[in-house]
Amino acid sequence: MRLDQPSNDDVVVPRRGRGTELILLLFAVGISTFAYVNVDLGALGEVPADAMAYMGSFFAVAIVAHIVIRIRAPYADPVILPIVLTLCGLGLAMIHRLDIADDTSRASIQLTWMLVGLALFVLVLFVIRDHRILARYPYLAGLTGLILLVLPLMPVIGHSIRGAQIWIRIGGMSFQPNEAAKIVLIIAFAGFLVQTRDALALAGRRFIGIDLPRARDLGPILIVWLAALGILTVQNDMGPSVLLFGSFVLMIYIATERISWIILGLMMMVGGAWAAYQFVGQVRPRFDLWLNPFDDPSNQIAQALFGLAYGGTIGTGLGQGYPDMIPIAESDFIGAALGEELGLAGLTAIILLYALLVSRGLRAALVLRDPFGKLLAAGLASGLMLQVFVVLGGVTKLIPMSGLTTPFMALGGSSLVMNWVLIALLIRLSDAARRPAPTEAPSYTDDAVTQVVKLR
Repeated sequence: MRLDQPSNDDVVVPRRGRGTELILLLFAVGISTFAYVNVDLGALGEVPADAMAYMGSFFAVAIVAHIVIRIRAPYADPVILPIVLTLCGLGLAMIHRLDIADDTSRASIQLTWMLVGLALFVLVLFVIRDHRILARYPYLAGLTGLILLVLPLMPVIGHSIRGAQIWIRIGGMSFQPNEAAKIVLIIAFAGFLVQTRDALALAGRRFIGIDLPRARDLGPILIVWLAALGILTVQNDMGPSVLLFGSFVLMIYIATERISWIILGLMMMVGGAWAAYQFVGQVRPRFDLWLNPFDDPSNQIAQALFGLAYGGTIGTGLGQGYPDMIPIAESDFIGAALGEELGLAGLTAIILLYALLVSRGLRAALVLRDPFGKLLAAGLASGLMLQVFVVLGGVTKLIPMSGLTTPFMALGGSSLVMNWVLIALLIRLSDAARRPAPTEAPSYTDDAVTQVVKLR
């Protein structure tokens, strides 16, 4: 054996998991088709005529995404894509259920947006070959994110729906730029915190057993807090501001491992909520509705609670409930609609799918070798976790409604497309985490060779 080549017995090549991914994708397609067919069986008593076409569309999406991952990210986590496809399928089935009740065709629109999301998923994996290239432009990413947040305020393209100024309209198309802004800003936060985490981790004064940050290091969190309050005040919508500030607090905690940042963030969030309640027009009604939902039994929260109670533990069955009684159930309250027809057991299973998806992102963050990749993976996973918690917490009256959508399930092209971009980044990061570390052939000097000969 040559001295400059390691033995094959010493090289451990991890399993890529693509076969496992393919099997799980087949299960995801089966679950999605089964849910779609059961909606028609429950509501109309017949199998839908387009069942095979629906299954073929989902199968095509699964195969295309799987082939792209095999080519561009062969070591990616094999569980992420099947979970995403299952969530998309269950969301489409419920949107189809509401279409039957309301005589609309929103499910076909959602499927079209899923195909657009798949196209961007493929584009991201082909364009971004190494996630570390994103670390070069943290300030440019931050500026881009702020521009995206400000776009809905522009006089020509800005558009308001139900009092929230978070839309832009170009031609006949509407889009929420804050969905793209959340990803760009997480990239910016990761790049910034890699450069400043040592300073932010330094302890200041100790209070009640907690090492508080130094006063000179409070600038970044104050800027993000003020930006979140500004978005809430101008755009009159809680969702983007909650996600912006919450993601930054979680990422700064992950970067510094100081619990004091979480405590400080919670205190600032409570103070911001109080100020918003006092001075922002749309916040006070949401809090009042949260505290007293049954003063008007026709509102979203009351109808959602009625639906969840009617569904009970095992649900009414797909197609056999009354989710259309919940206002805007296909968007803000699709969690309540699913909880009514799938019951507590089905809603718990959906929450576990989200928890598993987040855990795979955090697992990639633990294994990644570079600090930027660790923070980016943790930030994307934490942002997804925060969004699911805020949405389902609002649906179940745990916290006030924020206006965010349930990822991958709720009707909405902006959310669905950009969440596919987020998943593409997680796939890229998990590929880097699970890929074998590059091994360089050892270079031996003349002295080293002499020593080896002497030992022999």
